Amino acid sequence: MEKNLLKATRMVPCSVVLLSAGTKEKRDAMTATAMFVAEDLPLLTISLAKTSTCRDLIEKTGECVLNVASTAQVDLARKLGATHGRDMDKFAEFRIPMAKASKIKAPSIGGSFANLECKVITSHQAGNYVVYLVEVVACNVDEKQTPMVWHRDRYFAVEKEVV
Repeated sequence: MEKNLLKATRMVPCSVVLLSAGTKEKRDAMTATAMFVAEDLPLLTISLAKTSTCRDLIEKTGECVLNVASTAQVDLARKLGATHGRDMDKFAEFRIPMAKASKIKAPSIGGSFANLECKVITSHQAGNYVVYLVEVVACNVDEKQTPMVWHRDRYFAVEKEVV
């Protein structure tokens, strides 16, 4: 593929989400992004590599938590983005604070700006990825935290309204 096209997706500012999923036997978290599709129903899309442990867990449970990362979690976002969970428990390895989800069984990550508990509506295969359409079934927001976005391989705080 043309080298410039490989950088195309980095031109779109995007959310920083710490996606978490799990069963009684296994849990995992990864850095991801989510895009909103609709407000009523609250629908979002996420895509995960077919080789992702989180994808395996979502396939088993049909649910996940999209933890909207706060600026206090930038180091965690970097670690989760650079590590794969096949052979490690990232929650233990990175001392990720857990919070109990209210409507699903997947673990929620404490310290996030928001925890969006989601159930899978449908999925679609796209190359080496699976794109999920998820419905938010519960939401917890910590207004004391500041969310962040990712753009051109850098993290930015979402603080200042421009209009």
